[in-house]
Amino acid sequence: MSFSKLVENKSSFKFNSNNSCKNIYKGACVKIKNSQKTFQVVGINPESKVCWIREWPFALDVNKTFSLKINQITLQTFCTDGLDEK
Repeated sequence: MSFSKLVENKSSFKFNSNNSCKNIYKGACVKIKNSQKTFQVVGINPESKVCWIREWPFALDVNKTFSLKINQITLQTFCTDGLDEK
């Protein structure tokens, strides 16, 4: 799914664990297991089924990127600027 399609319909979809590597892309915003926060994908390694993510929206002075197994992603969601959530 392209970013433009995500922006266009602002919908969320659940990941299918069998083809999650095909659905995820760099720049996507996602939810992960055991967290209510939104994260952004900053890198993907499809061979090892690992991605690197950071909290969204991110602070410019903080660089807290961490790796995560792709099967820990539960939902891909619309990236907001954080202003409409307050």
